[in-house]
This record gives sequence, structure tokens and C-alpha cells, in this order.
Amino acid sequence: MSIPYVQGEPLFTSINKNKNQYPYLTEDLETDICIIGGGVTGAIASYYFSKNNVNTVLLEKKRIAHLSTSVTTSLLQYELDDNISDLKEYTTLENALRSYKLGIKALKEIEEFINEYGNKCDYKKRNTLLYTSKKDEINGIKIEYDYRKENGLDVEYIDSDSNKFSFDLKAGIISNNGGAELDPYKYTSQLLDVSCSMDSKIYENTKVIDVVHNDDYIEVITEFGYKVKAKKVIVATGYNTRLFTNRNFGTKTTTFNIVSKPVSNFNGWEDKILIRDNSDPYNYLRTTADNRLIIGGEDVSFIPDIFDEKLANKKYDILECRLKSMFKEIDNIEIDFKYCGTFTSTPDNLGFVGPDNKHKNLWYLLGYGANGILFAILGAMMLTELYNGEYNKDLGLFKIDRFDN
Repeated sequence: MSIPYVQGEPLFTSINKNKNQYPYLTEDLETDICIIGGGVTGAIASYYFSKNNVNTVLLEKKRIAHLSTSVTTSLLQYELDDNISDLKEYTTLENALRSYKLGIKALKEIEEFINEYGNKCDYKKRNTLLYTSKKDEINGIKIEYDYRKENGLDVEYIDSDSNKFSFDLKAGIISNNGGAELDPYKYTSQLLDVSCSMDSKIYENTKVIDVVHNDDYIEVITEFGYKVKAKKVIVATGYNTRLFTNRNFGTKTTTFNIVSKPVSNFNGWEDKILIRDNSDPYNYLRTTADNRLIIGGEDVSFIPDIFDEKLANKKYDILECRLKSMFKEIDNIEIDFKYCGTFTSTPDNLGFVGPDNKHKNLWYLLGYGANGILFAILGAMMLTELYNGEYNKDLGLFKIDRFDN
């Protein structure tokens, strides 16, 4: 595990003791799709291609779901990282609202998956709350509420008079059924279990060191010399894209998370709603199936090859103080896990999905931002359609060159 990218003891890979183990590649293979990256994004891609009867091989350089996936809080919301009014410089109102509705579509996809294959990943549908405790941000929250309400989203506006939470709130938007939570390790494992049942092949501890482009296929070369010949390669490696391109896809930050021991009550946390404040950088909070509290945020600029333990401890302390001050009515909040990892964002809050500009057989599936899992679902669906000769116009929202001059 690369220390600069993931540090500490992530919750979900720590509490899941009976982990799946996959073989490493020991032979040359030929396939339709080769997915590089064995986190939740790669697992989502494996599921959708396999579901559509496309032969698929997935390669992960370390353990499945033990890098970026291990540090995601999997607090899933249809809304973007920034309010719509803050995105006008980078996208249109129409595009921002379309991405909201696509987020709802992705949430429904997760629910359909659970309904078909069972809830083996602690999935729970949740309402979501976006709020501010600052008077000068009330108008911004009202504007965001109006955008959502006028465009058919199921939202409620609350203020200090109607606040039913234990923390200070000047204005807020509740999105009914606007989110979900799950265990990302279990979700990744379940996706891959289903994929394997449809003949997808999964390999871990199999590092890709090179890709050789040919007219009709790509040859993927692993560190021990075994090769995968694929019609298309799906890059599902998150922020780690240097093997495939010199392009800088997004802005990297380090984000921090702390998790409590299981608590006995949730006083002041109405309906265990998913919470995000309107700060910059924002904080986010959720609960877990075993009654823990998670709070994350306090992002700082990512510095390659350096881990500042003193800074991390300072951020953990800030998060702990904030959690306890917000929920004074919850008894005996004790912190059990502290960890941090790399987070990548883009100006319009969307990820990148689609073919490389130079290599037609190299496709990206990069779910950046807080909606990474939802974007991965949408992207995998659209790339499956593209493989079958159908172009989904929503792919244009995520196109690789949208910021090129």
C-alpha cells in the first residue's frame, strides 16, 4: 500500500475479516474487455460488462478493494460537491441538473442490484441533508433549494425554527430518498461474486506495467510477463493514470476520516440522515450498520511522497471535536478508527468516462468527486452501450476533453 495515498487503518477493510481472495495471473489470456483496477469502480465495470455477455478480465495490482476503495465513506448522494450556482463558470445549469437526475438513476441502479442479488453490503436508502450554520450562506442554500424544487426534485427547506437536529443550523435542504449508504468492501466483493458467476475473470496481485496499442486490440503486459490481449481496455485506476496518459485529469487532495465505536443511541441525529455542510472544504457524516458514526473532510492539498503525521493528527482532532460538538446528546462517543486517503476533484464535479483521444481502444472510467461510485455506475452502463455500438448522449457530460481549449 502506497503510504502517501492511503494512511491509517480504514474501517471497512478492518472490520471485514473474511475477505475474498483471488488468484494472480499465471497465463496469457485473450478477452473482449480488460479492466485495470480492482476497486469499486473496476468491480462495477466488471458487473455491467459481464451482465451484458461481454467477456471480461479484471486486473488489480494489490488486493481487491484495499486502496482507494478502503477509504471511501460510501456516503452516496445525487447532488454534486458544489452548489449549482457555484458551477456556472464550468458547466450549464441544464448540465448540472441533468447530473443530479443521473445521480438519482444511479441510486436506483444500486437498489435494483440489491433487489436482484440480496443485500450483502449493508445497503440502506437514506434521506440527505445539505446545511449551513452561517447566516451569510442562507441565501445560497435558498437558491440551491429553489433550483432543485423547480426542477422536480423531492426536497424540503428547513431553517433554525424548523431545525430538528442537535447541531446549529441556519438553513438546510433535505432531499427525500436522495442518497444511500453501504459498505464499499462488501459491495465490491458482491459485484465481483456476481461477475464471476457470469464468467468474468478476476486477478489480484497482478500489476500492469505496460500497454501496447495495436489497430484492433491492446496488449496488456503484467510485471511477471503474462499478457492479456483485449479488444478494449477500461482504465478504472482512479487518480493513478500515469501508465496510460500524461494528462492531469483532476486536482488531488488528502481527505481525513474518523469513525467511532458503536454507540447506544442517535439522539439529535434524526433518521440517521446523510449530512454534508456547506463549508469549503465540506464535512460529511453518516452512520453504519453496526451503529458507528463517521465524519470526514478537512481536505488539504495532496503532496506526493510525503505524509505529515502531525498534520493528520491535527485534522483527526478537529473532526472529533466537531462530531462531539454536533451530537452532545449521543452518549460516550469514542473514536475507533482514523485514516486518510487521496481524493480527486474536477472543476464541474464530474468524472471522466469515454475513449482516449489518441488511442481508440483505451477507455476511461474515472469516477472523481464525492459521487465517484454513482458516476462509475453511470459510466459503466454507458461504456457497455458504447461497446455494443450505441452512443448515449449523457456520455458528453463526462467526455475526456471537455476542458480542452
